[in-house]
Amino acid sequence: MTVLDPARSGQFRTAAQHASRRVPIAQRDELASHVLDAMRGQHYESAAAVAVLDGDRLVGLVTIERLLAAQPTAPISLLMDANPPVVASSTVQEQAAWKAVHHNEPTLAVIDEGRFAGLVPATALLEVLLTEHNEDLVRLGGFLRSASPAQMTTVEPVLRRLWHRLPWLGVGLVGALLAAGIVGNFEADLAEHVLIAFFVPGVVYLADAIGTQTEALVIRGLSLGIGVRRIVGREIATGALLGLILGGVSLLLVGSIWRDWHVALAVALSLLAAASIATVIALVLPWGISKLGKDPAFGSGPLATVTQDLLTVMIYLITASALVV
Repeated sequence: MTVLDPARSGQFRTAAQHASRRVPIAQRDELASHVLDAMRGQHYESAAAVAVLDGDRLVGLVTIERLLAAQPTAPISLLMDANPPVVASSTVQEQAAWKAVHHNEPTLAVIDEGRFAGLVPATALLEVLLTEHNEDLVRLGGFLRSASPAQMTTVEPVLRRLWHRLPWLGVGLVGALLAAGIVGNFEADLAEHVLIAFFVPGVVYLADAIGTQTEALVIRGLSLGIGVRRIVGREIATGALLGLILGGVSLLLVGSIWRDWHVALAVALSLLAAASIATVIALVLPWGISKLGKDPAFGSGPLATVTQDLLTVMIYLITASALVV
């Protein structure tokens, strides 16, 4: 019986990265007692199974439990699993780990062009499964890089939660005051044409809704490694088309119901402009916040909302004043 020196492949995220050659090795004609005697005093990275070789070719695996329970004179060839889970060195680590689990084996043999390359220890298999599970949660949750910050923010104490959220909401409060100031500047126009005020909430809401949809797509894309450049053109075009469709529908509805086609046109044009601008803002802010190393899930929503609201209110009131007054 022999022990092979450690050797690790430089491949990233493959079975070879986790394979260890410092494991018990036996020949198929050795006896169980000889294998156990040879294992004593040796330091292995994993001793959950003995690799049975014929030259440099793997012919089977024997679990340590079966080896300890065997008769001393039992040959290894009768104890081994002649069809153990085997993967190529280039196999993706997640596929390799699941193959070991499905075969109910404590380890996994790695083969490099037919030659034995090592065994993946049980601890490495568990680490791979946990890592891949963590990454899946990241993708589902729309977080960047790691789920650890997301998990921490979920269970963090109240004061910490306030620290993460209040600064962004403080920006929103300032924006609300600015929006009130903008509306105040059009007080005379609103007093003369009250109908204009009826549609401020609707125009603001639709612009926010379009921006929120874009933000969700951008944050999800960032978590999956999809850059903003890959979606910016299609998303801006989508925002403009949404504004065009919503504007056209509002033009017909407002004009037909309230019989004021000037206000209807102001609402329609404002929706077209606000939807296009909201899409751009929703694209830029999450990208910028992530570039600063911050989680866009906290900041992009409040910051984008207040920016969109200010611009939307300004666009609508200026348009309405120009067309109606």
